[in-house]
Amino acid sequence: MKEALVHPDLEVEIVDSPIPVPKDDEVVIKVVVSGSNPKDWKRPVMANQKMNSGDDIAGVVHQVGRNVYEFKPGDRVAEAASVPLAAMTAAMGLYQRLKLPLPWHPTTTPTPLIVYGAASAVGAYAIKLAQLSNIHPLICVAGRGIPFVEGLISKDKGDIVLDYREGDEKLSQNLKSAVDKVGLKVEYAFDAVSEDGCYLNICKVLDHQSGQIVLALPGKDYSAMPASIKRFTPVPGAVHAIMDQDQFQKETGSKTGNTDFGFVMFRFFSRGLQQGWFRGHPQEVMPGGLGGISSAMKNLKDGKASAVKYVFRLEETEGVERYRTN
Repeated sequence: MKEALVHPDLEVEIVDSPIPVPKDDEVVIKVVVSGSNPKDWKRPVMANQKMNSGDDIAGVVHQVGRNVYEFKPGDRVAEAASVPLAAMTAAMGLYQRLKLPLPWHPTTTPTPLIVYGAASAVGAYAIKLAQLSNIHPLICVAGRGIPFVEGLISKDKGDIVLDYREGDEKLSQNLKSAVDKVGLKVEYAFDAVSEDGCYLNICKVLDHQSGQIVLALPGKDYSAMPASIKRFTPVPGAVHAIMDQDQFQKETGSKTGNTDFGFVMFRFFSRGLQQGWFRGHPQEVMPGGLGGISSAMKNLKDGKASAVKYVFRLEETEGVERYRTN
């Protein structure tokens, strides 16, 4: 099979790798379309080494482990090239970190939430999930993707979109005006960007006694934030492997945690996609299959992507035969 390794200079090396054999609880998927995320360029740069950090795929189940009962070879894994990592990051941030009401127990009281980077995949999924949980009003911040975000929110419930391109001073003023209009203290925020000090603008209006913020980018120095504001970083990989106990386990001694949350939420996403009340993120197909990854990584690094996720059709990769999906 072909594997793409992203180098620190964002050039991509395509190599031949053996087809993996699934462990007892795993499935092997023949990938038809692969998606990308900002961390796919950030991790090689931060680690200064080449790596394959791809997570989002769509395709056909090739082989299953002996304990797998929900899937069989030939099953299609549809629309997943834009969903898993970003949607789970949003879900973990909202529910496992901020402890907001789950979609099947939506809140009945006003719950203001700031979403910064609302046109990004993570930000958009945070909005979609917040809608399902009846979390309003949403104070969203975006740029070129504002028209896209306006199609996700509910203005009749007080949701609003602000433009960060007017500069920090103007954005701070607009955030304050929006919060004043809400008439409630704002205790929750989701920063899907977590760069260029955008979280500092949020902290100017987030309640300094009970405020909590999810920061999508781990490993940064957030010491400039007020110490009284609780800050969290979601770790979507924790739903696949038992890592440190989550907040609920630490506080209650529960035997269930992130892996069980992931088990439920991924099936919730699948049900929503099947029934049409949950949708993936808009996609742009990069030409050349895996050969288009380098351009996508550079676009992501340069901030050229807005309200779109770059995806790659593997059959367009040089040296790859056309896939059969039946």
